[in-house]
Amino acid sequence: MDIEFKSKSLQKACNNWDKLVKKHGERRAKLIKQRLDDLRAADNLEEMRFLPGRCHELVGKLSGKLAVDLDHPYRLILTPSINPTPKKSDGGLDWKKVIAIKILDIQDYHGR
Repeated sequence: MDIEFKSKSLQKACNNWDKLVKKHGERRAKLIKQRLDDLRAADNLEEMRFLPGRCHELVGKLSGKLAVDLDHPYRLILTPSINPTPKKSDGGLDWKKVIAIKILDIQDYHGR
């Protein structure tokens, strides 16, 4: 899958091991790297359903975004970067047609 990032600083932080470890610690840095590697290797978002990390759609204020689990409570937040977002006939996200994503953040959104 194609991956873009919300900002250059996020892209640099996610693609530099030393920066990842400094900001998130070694355990979370390993998980971030693994999730990004999994996303890059996937042909589409549907493949992420079968890998560790529980890729799932978000609701409420974060509706339209997805999350991939890191270490609790942190998540890799992303969104399809295909415009328009591919939808199924029932209006739900068509995971099989999502072949490009944008990484938005690494955060704990539960307390918000």
